[in-house]
Amino acid sequence: MDFLPIKRALLSVTHKDGLAELGSFLSANGVELVSTGGTLKFLEQAGLPVTAVSAVTGFPEILGGRVKTLHPHIHGGILADKDNPDHLATLAKMHIVPFDLICVNLYDFESALAKGLKPREAIEEIDIGGPCMLRAASKNYHSMLVLSDPAYYAEAMQEMKTNNMAVSLPFRKMMAAKTFARTSQYDAMIASYLEKA
Repeated sequence: MDFLPIKRALLSVTHKDGLAELGSFLSANGVELVSTGGTLKFLEQAGLPVTAVSAVTGFPEILGGRVKTLHPHIHGGILADKDNPDHLATLAKMHIVPFDLICVNLYDFESALAKGLKPREAIEEIDIGGPCMLRAASKNYHSMLVLSDPAYYAEAMQEMKTNNMAVSLPFRKMMAAKTFARTSQYDAMIASYLEKA
């Protein structure tokens, strides 16, 4: 689709810069907010209505937070092609509500390394669910907007203001490209660490 209406967003971020403004903007424009852990608490403290991911999945966070968003009710809602009637029929059959916006920035592995953590401690700072959501949303940019860095929030909000709470395909494609570059850099940093550890 050329213009994607933004109605439902999943926000799960390490860096909270600009999050209150983005969350407030989305909520004020009728966007349903879904979130995890510290981001959920942050949004609640900002007075915003937000749904916990565990309420969407029907499953609690487990393994010390290693498994939160790895669930069909999350990834089905991210990967469904909204231009494909079969995908939409599957969502309806499985009672999966699609997402339109994924806002994720990754665990700060670089800062963890600067602390000189031992390998078993350092690997706990490797994000798994975040890159999965970012890559899924980027792959499906025809049906999703992905924001992988607070630096893009203002531009995204302006895009939505200009287009009556929708985002254009060129903007979504640009954000997908930036996100794949980000996840590539993240994986390269981890690979470099593991080769030396």
